[in-house]
Amino acid sequence: MIALYTVSRIHTQTDMPRKPSACYRPLIALLFSAATIASIATTAHAENLEPDSAKPYDVTADSKRVERLARRVVTEARIPGLAMAVVQNGRVVSTYGFGVVSSTDRQPITADTTFRIASLSKSFAGTLSAMLVSDGVLSWDARINTYLPAFKLADMKSAENLTVMDILSHRVGLPYNSLDRSLEADEPFPLLVAQLDQAPVICAPGDCYAYQNIAFSLIGDVVFAVTGDFYYHLVEKRLFHPLGMLGATYGRDALEASSSWARPHVRSRGRWTPVRPKETYYRVPPAAGVNASVNDMAQWLIAQSGHRPDVLPQPLLDTIHKEQVRTPDQLRGSRWRRDRLRDAHYATGWRVMDYAGHPLLYHAGAVQGYRAIMGILPERDLGVVILWNSESGAPSGLFPTLLDKALQLPATDWLEFEKYSRQR
Repeated sequence: MIALYTVSRIHTQTDMPRKPSACYRPLIALLFSAATIASIATTAHAENLEPDSAKPYDVTADSKRVERLARRVVTEARIPGLAMAVVQNGRVVSTYGFGVVSSTDRQPITADTTFRIASLSKSFAGTLSAMLVSDGVLSWDARINTYLPAFKLADMKSAENLTVMDILSHRVGLPYNSLDRSLEADEPFPLLVAQLDQAPVICAPGDCYAYQNIAFSLIGDVVFAVTGDFYYHLVEKRLFHPLGMLGATYGRDALEASSSWARPHVRSRGRWTPVRPKETYYRVPPAAGVNASVNDMAQWLIAQSGHRPDVLPQPLLDTIHKEQVRTPDQLRGSRWRRDRLRDAHYATGWRVMDYAGHPLLYHAGAVQGYRAIMGILPERDLGVVILWNSESGAPSGLFPTLLDKALQLPATDWLEFEKYSRQR
């Protein structure tokens, strides 16, 4: 939320001016009239020059334009489907779905269709942890081995110094994505945790950033240790249900039990082919276990924007949105990152970015057959989420397209529709 402050100046007179002599009165009157006319003209010109400067930005019209582009993405990039939601000022502006849940049964995607949201799940882990800190049952600076005495790293001093905040901000000191390949090879989470002591320690905890899934998910074990309740159950009880995220769940069984759910698609022989969701990353619920629709995620963005203080008070949000460590790797990759991002940090389950000089809360996610993006522009009190059921990069261009319109940045063709015409 943005506060506008008006400062007024009070002029005081210490004495009364002398009355001018008669010979100067016509000249003074003429100068006064000219100054007055100039002042009025200048004011009128300024008002005409910047007629919208005092008006708050309304995303409605731009959201409609991007909705039309989303439909084109599905059609022209020939992807199975996508769903998108836009929120502003604590209300849902638009939610929609295009395409089909599966290329083989053609059921249409709607705003209630459930997707895997992959690493967007990390924002729930950071938020639940902050709630437990507020409850006084957890501390950001608490050592992990206080709750998990058997936890080990190759350097035992590092294991002893690793804190709750370190794991939630990816400052564990291990190489990027440690043991993710073993997770994808279907190894159970407890065995993977036991193998973390075989990974090299590249820095002391808290000193460097390297994205993790397995180490990040230690927070689930910590939550159980301090509450006696399962991590996913507490998220459902304290976040999903109070926020009205009625379709949000954890796990593959819950996804497949949804009345409408998007099947993951992989590229095979030049076509998008539906496959069964893999169980692997569901084994790390804090890192990648959530299923949700864009209707569900719209409520999440509204709450994360400060409009549900009954569930997420502003001091809690300030904590989890606070920068913890720089993440220069995020300035590379897709074209919009290279062109728009000036700086990037990780907070607590969220990324904090400088988007062309404007703060952006952001996270993306990817697992086999699914992709997801969400972001919040605090200056515009604007949130957007896009979920899709393929590994195509095409829908990602919708995100900077809407941000550019909201921030009145020069128009850039992030979607590159002509590329898909050439491919056809």
